[in-house]
Amino acid sequence: MSFPACRHRKKSTPPPHGRWRWLAAEPYRLFFASGALWSVIGVALWPLYYSQQLGFYPGLAHARLMIEAFGGAFVAGFLGTAGPRMASAPRLTPWELVWLFVLHQACALAHLTLRMTWGDGFFVALLVSLLLCLVVRVLRFRQEAPPPQMLLALTGLVCGAVGAALHLLPSTFADLARLRLAGLLLYQGLLLPPVLGIGSFVFPRMLGGAFGDAENTPQCRAKLWRAVLAAAGLVASFFLETAGHVHAGYGVRAGIAVVYLLSEIRWNAARSGSLTTGLRWALALGLLGLGLAPFWYAQHVSIEHLLYIGGVGLLMLIVGSRVLFGHSGDLEGFFARGGWARWMVFLGVLAAITRATPAWRPSTTVSHHIYAAITWAFLALGWLWWHRRRFLTRDKE
Repeated sequence: MSFPACRHRKKSTPPPHGRWRWLAAEPYRLFFASGALWSVIGVALWPLYYSQQLGFYPGLAHARLMIEAFGGAFVAGFLGTAGPRMASAPRLTPWELVWLFVLHQACALAHLTLRMTWGDGFFVALLVSLLLCLVVRVLRFRQEAPPPQMLLALTGLVCGAVGAALHLLPSTFADLARLRLAGLLLYQGLLLPPVLGIGSFVFPRMLGGAFGDAENTPQCRAKLWRAVLAAAGLVASFFLETAGHVHAGYGVRAGIAVVYLLSEIRWNAARSGSLTTGLRWALALGLLGLGLAPFWYAQHVSIEHLLYIGGVGLLMLIVGSRVLFGHSGDLEGFFARGGWARWMVFLGVLAAITRATPAWRPSTTVSHHIYAAITWAFLALGWLWWHRRRFLTRDKE
């Protein structure tokens, strides 16, 4: 069964013919694989630096590669695949796919070669192009309204584009408050709204139920209002923190995440497996990162890796697994227990905790940077190997 399968669709759309049309209709096959590989490159910078094989400090390049080349790839791959389906609109064309993928690769290569301005510029172009592709389809070609949760996903694209665009302005680096706002919009604004929006739609399916779409008009209206309030609250929290209200900013983000996910999702799983257990671990670590960071704000970068690695990073691999299982016609495989799925969850949790530990044990900074990098690289490469056939397998339905 393809993904997402909208409950209210009257008839299925025949799969596109031709390799390029097939890839364009399911761009996650390219973006997920590329994003996972770039994440390996992004973490590999730390062992190379500490072994004196790298001539520059990799902090900024690592951050941009992990957010824009890894996180951005998964956001683009998922929304490029699911967005048109949610609105029963035409899928991406081969030329659109080529354009988006070239921008993605140009962004990653620019950051790897320390051309940060070029990298951020390419990333802005990627997000704006994807946003236009989706908005045009929803406004002009949709046969039915997309789920209200889609608003949060689009909010993430806007936040990421604005955050990256602010980094293009020299005046941003002369204003610490604006620089912090740019970082929050890019690093957290790009990912948190899509996690909530996509998650409220997809997590119910991952727990063995139906997709989290509304059953009637009042429910749809209520979901839309909750999505609007959640999006506005998340954006407002970035301005709160930038204005000096650090605890309030983090508290609002964590509170919105908890309330929104509890109100949108029934967490009594109809089915369970290693990856559904991993889903709970990822959400717990993400919330832990948001909750602890303001109390040790001087070390918030390390602590926030509970959010970036154990929360969002692990979630992207789990959701990506759900997409790959569903599109390859092996949906039952997602609910399997043990095997690589269990190792995947263990390595994600281990990498997150290892990277966050230097916040409380500064003496472990170098060793834990290396250990966390190696752990994540093993996880990402193992994930690619695990799904190697599913990237190429097409569901006959």
